[in-house]
Amino acid sequence: MNWLDEVKWDAQGLVPVIAQEAVSGDVLMFAWMNREALQKTAELGRAVYYSRSRNRLWFKGEESGHVQTVHDIRLDCDNDVVLLKVTQLGHEPGIACHTGRHSCFFQRFEGGQWHAVDPVLKDPESIYR
Repeated sequence: MNWLDEVKWDAQGLVPVIAQEAVSGDVLMFAWMNREALQKTAELGRAVYYSRSRNRLWFKGEESGHVQTVHDIRLDCDNDVVLLKVTQLGHEPGIACHTGRHSCFFQRFEGGQWHAVDPVLKDPESIYR
């Protein structure tokens, strides 16, 4: 059996993916992959996702320069979630989020509201031109 056949793809042929920083353990982002994206990620050692909004492969960092080198690819016990252990590279190392932050999970629920608790490391206007 092909290793890709062991993944439980959803009805759209996608699987959810969590990118975790290998050194710190920080969860950087959540995304989706189709078969081609997962295969290319394994082949290239670089995170390749599937963009649902663009309906195409998305090579992480193709616009921002914030590339993810993949050290480990794991599949959960139900075979329906992929975990990537990555190193976040780029012009400004450590930025994974399109908002210019280290992680996409920068909002904390406190006092009945969501609060941005992590700083913007670089203005997104200067990242995406």
